[in-house]
Amino acid sequence: MTPAPVPPPLQGSLFDQPPDPGTGPVTVSTGPLAGVRRTALAAGAWVDVLPGWLRGADELFDRLARDVPWRAERRAMYERTVDVPRLLCHYGTGRPLPHPALDAARAALNARYGPELGEPFVTAGLCYYRDGRDSVAWHGDRLGRGAHQDTMVAIVSVGAPRDLLLRPRGGGPTTVRHALGHGDLIVMGGSCQRTWEHAVPKTARPVGPRISIQFRPRGVR
Repeated sequence: MTPAPVPPPLQGSLFDQPPDPGTGPVTVSTGPLAGVRRTALAAGAWVDVLPGWLRGADELFDRLARDVPWRAERRAMYERTVDVPRLLCHYGTGRPLPHPALDAARAALNARYGPELGEPFVTAGLCYYRDGRDSVAWHGDRLGRGAHQDTMVAIVSVGAPRDLLLRPRGGGPTTVRHALGHGDLIVMGGSCQRTWEHAVPKTARPVGPRISIQFRPRGVR
C-alpha cells in the first residue's frame, strides 16, 4: 500500500453553505431518522434511504479528505496485480473515528437500528472516489458473518453524488439506483448482502469527488 495522492477539490452543495458568510463554517450534525423510507426487495432484502440526513456534509468531506490517512492499494486479479480504483481507510472496533460527527452518526444509527439488528455497528470503512474513474465492482459484503447471516450495512455519503446500483445476486438488470452524496444515508438490511449485489460504476460524466462511510457490525466486511 502507498500513501494517497492529493485529491481534487469538491464543488460544494448550495444547501451546505452558511446562511451568512460571516457566521463561520457549517456545523456538522445528523438530522432525525423519522423520515427514512424503506423499500422491500426480493428474497427478504430491503434498503432504507434518507436524503440529506447529515447536515454540513461538505464541511465533513473537507475534513475527511484532509485528515484521514488514505491508502492506495493494489490487489491480485486474474493473475495480475492492479490498482484498487479508489482510496481506502478502515477503522476497526475500538479505533477512534476521524471526526466527532461520525461518532454521533453511528450512535444515532445504533439507537434506530440496534433493536432490529440485535447488535451495534462497531466498524467504519471509508472509501474515497476521486472522480468518475474510481469505482467499486458488483459485490456483497459477504466476508465473515455476512456470508450466511442477515445483517445491515449503513452508508453515509459526503461529497458529490455518485450512483449506487443494486441488482439480484448473480446478474440481471439493475433494479435499484440511488445517487448518493451531500449527507445522504442508505441502509442495506435483511438478506441484502447475501441475495443482492451493489456497485458504484465508473462514469465518463464529469463528477466531483465523493467519500462513503460504511458502518458495519462485528465480523462483517
